[in-house]
Amino acid sequence: MFTDLKTALRPALVMTLLFALLLGLIYPLALTGIGQALFPFQANGSVIRQNGRPVGSVLIGQNFSEDRYFHPRPSAAGKGYDGLASSGSNLGPTAKALAERVATDVKALHSPGRPVPSDLVTTSASGLDPDISPDAAFFQVERVARARRLNADQVRALVQRSIRQPLLGFLGEARVNVLEINRRLDDIGANPTG
Repeated sequence: MFTDLKTALRPALVMTLLFALLLGLIYPLALTGIGQALFPFQANGSVIRQNGRPVGSVLIGQNFSEDRYFHPRPSAAGKGYDGLASSGSNLGPTAKALAERVATDVKALHSPGRPVPSDLVTTSASGLDPDISPDAAFFQVERVARARRLNADQVRALVQRSIRQPLLGFLGEARVNVLEINRRLDDIGANPTG
């Protein structure tokens, strides 16, 4: 009986060890190698560097609150843009706290004759969304231009150049990456007020 058990267990143990080696070591190493060889920027987190120092990732939102920068979507992740606490607020559309916060944000951003884009007052599911809609970027042009003492048409053209179209023309939505457009603004070298 013991030999029957040993004979029955041996193939199971060998297959378990074989698949553990194959799927736990060889496969991940092969994919990591392929990713590093073909897509090194993406495989390393899409990190943007300035003077050799990382300043952010195009995949993770950051808080830009100064008037001279484009502002991202609000974040519900921890105390804001906290990658360790990535999540939405879990407030439903009928939640009083959500309605009050959105109303306060809309009032703060109010511009006569212009509706406030929804992505400037609502959080994303992760709380770390790095992109805003083109409408949200164009909505902020006047404030950014005034704070940087730039011509609004120059900032509007920068927004237009920063719009990423949907993949293959139909997958996803048009968007503007906040970190990238703010870095382009800094490259312009405008004199910020204050």
